[in-house]
Amino acid sequence: MNTTALIVFVLLFAGITVLGFAAGRWRRGDLSQLHEWGLGGRRFGTWVTWFLLGGDLYTAYTFVAVPALMFGAGAIGFFAVPYTIMVYPILYLVFPRLWAVCHRKGYVTAADFVNGRFGNKWLALAVGLTGILATMPYIALQLVGIQVVIGAMGIQGAGLVGDLPLIIAFVILAAFTYTSGLRAPAMIAVVKDLLIYITVIVALVVIPAQLGGFGKIFAAIPPAKLLLPHPPAGSWGAFGAYGTLALGSALALFLYPHSITGILGSSGARVIRRNAAILPAYSLMLGLLSLLGFMAVAAGVSKLPEFAGGFKLYANNFAVPALFLHSFPSWFVGVGFAAIAIGALVPAAIMSIATANIFTRNIYRAFINPECTDAQESGVAKIVSLLVKAGALVFIFALPLKFALFLQLLGGVWIIQTLPSVLLSLYTRFLNGWALLIGWAVGFGTGTAMAASVGFTPIYPIHVLGVVIPCYIALSSLVVNLVVAVVLSVVFNAVAPDKARDTTVAEDYA
Repeated sequence: MNTTALIVFVLLFAGITVLGFAAGRWRRGDLSQLHEWGLGGRRFGTWVTWFLLGGDLYTAYTFVAVPALMFGAGAIGFFAVPYTIMVYPILYLVFPRLWAVCHRKGYVTAADFVNGRFGNKWLALAVGLTGILATMPYIALQLVGIQVVIGAMGIQGAGLVGDLPLIIAFVILAAFTYTSGLRAPAMIAVVKDLLIYITVIVALVVIPAQLGGFGKIFAAIPPAKLLLPHPPAGSWGAFGAYGTLALGSALALFLYPHSITGILGSSGARVIRRNAAILPAYSLMLGLLSLLGFMAVAAGVSKLPEFAGGFKLYANNFAVPALFLHSFPSWFVGVGFAAIAIGALVPAAIMSIATANIFTRNIYRAFINPECTDAQESGVAKIVSLLVKAGALVFIFALPLKFALFLQLLGGVWIIQTLPSVLLSLYTRFLNGWALLIGWAVGFGTGTAMAASVGFTPIYPIHVLGVVIPCYIALSSLVVNLVVAVVLSVVFNAVAPDKARDTTVAEDYA
C-alpha cells in the first residue's frame, strides 16, 4: 500500500466532502423546489457554469480512457480532441435558444420542452427514458476511474473489503447530492478542475524532462500508432471511422441529460455563449492529457511490476496511474489520483440529478401523480437520485465491466436519436410528433442491431456505390431516424396535423 499517496488522497477527498455539504448554503434557495434543487435556481454565472460544464463533460473516465486509448490503439484515440472542438459552435448557436424557452416556460428537462412543443407525452416519455437509459452506464463508468486509482494505491481485496472504498465514496456522493442538489457539484467542480489542471501541467513538464523530451517520446512510439493507416482501395478505412466518430460524438454530447442540466442551470443565454468561447480551453487540456498515453509507451510502463497490479478489468486503463507511480513522488501521486477520483464525483452527481429530474417531471408527474405538489416533486427527485447511484454500483459489482462499456457505447447511439425532437424542433415545427416517435423507435432499433452485429464496436461498415465507409453507428442510425421522421411528417401533417398542440410561441425562443 502506498501510504503517503493514500493519506494525501483521503485528506483531499475529505475536504471535498465538507465542501459538498456546505454547498447547500451557497446562493441559498428553497430546495423543496425542483428548479432550485435540480438546476441550482438557474443562477450560475459565466465562471461557475464554465467549471460546472467542464467538470460535467470531462469526466474521470475521460481522463483515464483517452490516454489509455492512445496507449493501446494510437492515433485513433485522438478523435476525442476534434470532437470536443466541433461541439462548441453547436453550443453557441443552438443551446441559448433552448435555454430561453425552458426558462420562460419553467422546463427542467429536454423532455419537458418536447412535451410543450408537441403536446405528445409519449414522445416526451421516449426522450426522457432514452436519457435515463443512456446515462446509467455513464455513471457506472465513473466508478472505473475511482477503481483504477484505489487499486493503484494498493487497496485490494475480494468481496466487501475490496469494494468498501468505492461504496464509501458513493455514499458520501449520495449524501451531499441529496442535501445540496446541483450546487454541490458546481462548487466541487472548481476544486476538481484546478487539481486536474495542476496535475496535467506538472506532468507535461516533468515527465518529458525525465524521458529526454518530446522528440524521444514520439520516436519511441511504433509508426503504426502515430498515424491513421492509409485507407485501402475502395474504402475510407480509418479516415471514415475517425471523422464520423468525431462528428457523431459532437452531435450527441449536449443531448445527454447531464449536459442539458448544466446548461439550464446557467443564468442566461449570454452565459452559454461565453462558455462556448472559453470551454475550448478544456479541449486544449484534453489534447495535452492524451499525450500521457504516448508518454506511458515511451516510459515502458507495461513492463513495470506495478502495471495493472491488482487491476484486472482492462490493463490499458492503468497506463496513466502506472506512469504517475513511476514518475512522481508519492505525495504528488496522491494529488493526481485525488483529481481523478473527484473528477468522477462531479459528473456522477450531475448525472444522478439529471436522471432524477427526468423521472420526477416526465414519469412521476406526467403519469403517476399529476397533482403532486412542488415539495413532493422535489422529494421524489432526491430519492430517485439515491436509487440511480445505487443502480450504478450494481453495474460495477454485479455485471462485467465489458457489459457496462457496451451499454455506454449504446448510450451514444441511443441519445443521438433524440436530436430531431430536441434540437431540430427548436427551429421548425414541420416535424410531426408521432412521426418523430416512430423515427426515434426505428433509429433506436437500427442502431442497437448494428452495434450487436459487430460485437458492440462503435463502427459499422456502410456500402455506398461500391465504396466501404466505416461509419460511427450513432451517425448512420440518426440518418435513418431523420429519413423516417421527415417522410412520415409529410404524411401525418396532411392527415392529422398536430401543430395546434404547441404551447410555445415565437417570442419564447428569442
